[in-house]
Amino acid sequence: MNTLSKLILSSLLIQAAGVKNIDACTGMKLVAEDGSIVHGRTLEFATDLITSFAIIPRNHSFDGTTPVGKGLSYTSRYAVVGAILFNNIAVADGINEKGLAAGAFYFPGYARYAEITSRNQSKAVSSMEFVNWILTQFANIDEVKAGLPNVVIGPGLAKGFGDTAPPFHYIVYDPGGKSLVIEPLGDKFVVYDNPLGVLTNSRRFDWHMTNLRNFIHLKPMNVSPISIDGVVLEPFGQGSGMVGMPGDFTPPSRFVRATIFSSSAIPSKTSEQSVLQLFHILNNFDIPLGITRQIENGKIHEDYTLVTCVRDPQTLKFYFKTYEDQTIRMIDLNQFDWDAKAIKFTMPVSRQTYVDISSQFK
Repeated sequence: MNTLSKLILSSLLIQAAGVKNIDACTGMKLVAEDGSIVHGRTLEFATDLITSFAIIPRNHSFDGTTPVGKGLSYTSRYAVVGAILFNNIAVADGINEKGLAAGAFYFPGYARYAEITSRNQSKAVSSMEFVNWILTQFANIDEVKAGLPNVVIGPGLAKGFGDTAPPFHYIVYDPGGKSLVIEPLGDKFVVYDNPLGVLTNSRRFDWHMTNLRNFIHLKPMNVSPISIDGVVLEPFGQGSGMVGMPGDFTPPSRFVRATIFSSSAIPSKTSEQSVLQLFHILNNFDIPLGITRQIENGKIHEDYTLVTCVRDPQTLKFYFKTYEDQTIRMIDLNQFDWDAKAIKFTMPVSRQTYVDISSQFK
């Protein structure tokens, strides 16, 4: 069988397995020498999610979306900055004025949402709205845990995601360094403390943590030469301690790499320096257009990195870059009126430009 035939067969097998969307989000955190923490993630999808950015003020009213009408009604207690998708008025990834941050990560095949009835409709939100609820209501992870019994995620539709509720699980970080993973499984949440601060996609978080045990031999230090019957065998070069680290783009492999990269990074001195360091690390998880493909309904979908963002809870700054423009941009929540009457929006429409330094030659 030639290479082309193998590719075609692989695509047909993917279709037969019922896979609906390619996705590949990767999140992690870094701790600086001064104890400050930054965290960030990549956002990948096989179609443009039309990502824009919003500032949500305090005292803004929201209503949860359910298949049978209005769900949970709540008012923002805290101002929030972050990314919204398809102009849905709900932050899907962001940080609030208290430094609490959260993000939605695609979770196909595993996310299950509650059936909405008259008994739980009044505390229901959609999967797209869950992060928005967390960020507008809570200041730290302990408050999030205490508040979870007061909400359910129902199969509410979200603009831009078709006729099914997008499947998500979620990561939350607080400014004290704690991290939490929340996975919806029907009418309940499975909640994990996440000291590593790493998250990718399916499978479930506890499976990823177990899978890490397959790679505990990996280390940043190069291996030493060995002698066998007088023959000295030396490593070929730098990086020999990481031989065997998975390099593909599947969620389990990215979870392993994200854990290794974030835990072995040499700490920066400050959070501002950590922001740049984390962007460098997240560059390793960039998916170029065309390297991961899937055929669905006769059409080829290519997963690629749409947005990369980093959040700094010390300064309440939200940094991002996009596929179209690799310039790092920043939104400073402190520069906005947290008690404003309306949500503010922006959408990056710039395209990458090049700096011509020809005139600098002498």
